[in-house]
Amino acid sequence: MAEQALREIGEDNSLLLVDDDEPFLRRLTKAMEKRGFAPEMAGSVAAGKAIATARPPAYAVIDLRLEDGNGLDVVEVLREKRPDARVVVLTGYGAIATAVAAVKIGATDYLSKPADANDITSALLASDDELPPPPDNPMSADRVRWEHIQRVYELCDRNVSETARRLNMHRRTLQRILAKRSPR
Repeated sequence: MAEQALREIGEDNSLLLVDDDEPFLRRLTKAMEKRGFAPEMAGSVAAGKAIATARPPAYAVIDLRLEDGNGLDVVEVLREKRPDARVVVLTGYGAIATAVAAVKIGATDYLSKPADANDITSALLASDDELPPPPDNPMSADRVRWEHIQRVYELCDRNVSETARRLNMHRRTLQRILAKRSPR
């Protein structure tokens, strides 16, 4: 496989990281500092919008689903304040519809969690005419299925019967799946 040409970070290495998973946010901040970025953390949509308005960064990594709303709201504010910013949207719930929405609003790329700092750096610095390389460790089909079931379960307010009905699955089968650990 050919090595991908990545652009330089540039003089403005400001990076906005928006995620409500605090341990992940701290790890990603340290990893991105080591790669030459100057990250600023935000744990909510409100904090992300405030930073994007006051100090619009050159780069941003924004989680799609946050406790206080949708990360796409931060992308919109950032696009308004700094149209040339390179924005990567991260989510644990990868779906085509949300990927399309993120790109339409102005995201440069869209990555499903778990994405590591190398995947994120590649997406932020990929040249416009090239697709970023595939992730080194993509989710297995079992993991994608498990993530989808977990998402529907959460959207149904952790109601097993309602989740089973929506997934067209027997309730006991769903209970066994939910009782197991997540696949790798």
